[in-house]
Amino acid sequence: MSKGSKKTRKAKQQLADTAEAAESGQVDEKQSAAKEAPQKQTLGQWLGGWAKSIVIALLIWFVLQALVLKSFRIISDSLEPTLLVGDWLFINKALYGAEIPLTNVRTPAFRQPRAGELIVLTGIEDPPLTIVKRVIGVAGDTLQMRGDSIFRNGEHLVEPYVRQVDPTARMDQPQRMRSRSWQLPHLVDSVDADGYLPDLRNWGPFVIPEGHLFTMGDNRDHSYDGRHWGFLPRQNVIGHPMFIYFSYDPNHWRPLPFITAVRWKRLLHRPK
Repeated sequence: MSKGSKKTRKAKQQLADTAEAAESGQVDEKQSAAKEAPQKQTLGQWLGGWAKSIVIALLIWFVLQALVLKSFRIISDSLEPTLLVGDWLFINKALYGAEIPLTNVRTPAFRQPRAGELIVLTGIEDPPLTIVKRVIGVAGDTLQMRGDSIFRNGEHLVEPYVRQVDPTARMDQPQRMRSRSWQLPHLVDSVDADGYLPDLRNWGPFVIPEGHLFTMGDNRDHSYDGRHWGFLPRQNVIGHPMFIYFSYDPNHWRPLPFITAVRWKRLLHRPK
């Protein structure tokens, strides 16, 4: 074979190799571009993604509402002037241990309720109402009320938050007998049980039993509280009021009071 033929064959082979390499490079580039190009989302995939996000958000909110934080609205004047009708509060449920829904199990409490602080509770009467009251005494405390004064363990309580507007307020006879029935087993020995008949402002001294609290409203003459229905079981405590996040006067003369009668100065206020 001549040198010219060899050179021709070699040149053809080089051209073929170059074409193959170029074609291979184009294929690689196409594959790389295909990988980098974003895939178009179908309507089903888009809706599925949104549904998943909503479900996760609802689950998180449910857990927060059940175990950590809950909204509460004041609908009675029993805590005036501390809390007003139309106040909206956030409640710390984790502080005293929150009850896990559909169970009788509670999460560990950071601490126990203390005398003098506000609590949100489930009432012991039927139907059980969710209300706010102030802790006057805890288990083991001896309580007594004489006139407008409360004595805890023999010491007079200074209560600057209390409102007393009706000195003529009294319990009727059936209610006095009812209060007598739950107080009798807990009276101190020095009380004459036979002649004992408590009233709204005169009762005790009695000792709060284990596992219970005694609660009252700050608006003493207009509060249906422990004086009427007795001791509060500790497990009925729901949480502690954190702060007022919204407030308006529902009885204001202006229309749409939730817009026109907002109590701006009460927003973010921490009730004590």
